Amino acid sequence: MVAIDEPLVVTLGDPRSAETALVGGKAGQLGRLASHFPVPPGFCLTTAAYRAAPGDSSAIPVAVRESLAAAYSRLGEPSVAVRSSAVDEDGSGSSFAGQLETYLNVRGLDALLDAVLRCWASGSAERVNGYRREQGLDGQPVEVAVLVQELVEADLAAVAFSANPVTGSRDEIVINASYGLGESIVNGRVTPDTCTLRKSDLSLLSYRVGDKERMTVRVPGGTREVPVPRVLQRTQVLNPAALEQIGRLVCALDAAEGRPVDVECASRAGHVYLLQCRPITTLASLS
Repeated sequence: MVAIDEPLVVTLGDPRSAETALVGGKAGQLGRLASHFPVPPGFCLTTAAYRAAPGDSSAIPVAVRESLAAAYSRLGEPSVAVRSSAVDEDGSGSSFAGQLETYLNVRGLDALLDAVLRCWASGSAERVNGYRREQGLDGQPVEVAVLVQELVEADLAAVAFSANPVTGSRDEIVINASYGLGESIVNGRVTPDTCTLRKSDLSLLSYRVGDKERMTVRVPGGTREVPVPRVLQRTQVLNPAALEQIGRLVCALDAAEGRPVDVECASRAGHVYLLQCRPITTLASLS
């Protein structure tokens, strides 16, 4: 049952969008940060909506459909990124990175409804249950909220760490970057550029150019991996301005969260957007 005071949809930046029990870990992090950082506009279909379809990830109740349609209309019905946001995701002990489903370049209400159903279903997938057991969680299907955000048609994407994830150094920022949308980096299908900055002044300590043979781009109805033009494959992705923007964003998030963070961001026409922020869960093993 859905409690009478639990909304089916909350807008990012609304105070309730920071409540993990309502919007899941991924959306909860962005909900807290949306008022102060460049988070793309969007909303979250809450765990109350998930419970309104009790145990049935193949159908969306009328009230949920109407709330989702209204929120999508208020957003302007753009192409969106649709991401699962589980209640115990992106915590200090487990990140769930890559375990739950994400769909990019979703456009139109019917496509959005289908993506929501797929996100709900991913919460009970065996790989997710297995991961939860490995992390000492209960291994049972978890409540899944769904984050819907306007898609940033990125020129480049980056995954950045406010501490060096290899050495454990808290004095360095490490950035992996490539062309296009970020899925090729996140899913490990491209060798990105990798650079290291000194955290205190954002000076460049090292820059290794990756092969960057593939990139993810928008196509009608979704995304596709395509070859990177040969002339760009061995060209540096991040210019000094982009390095500084990403470095400043990562430092600000590290300070706001009070701990080292793993950040996903995208750049379009020189503007950097925050797509995800979670704790780095591997540093304890390096201490």
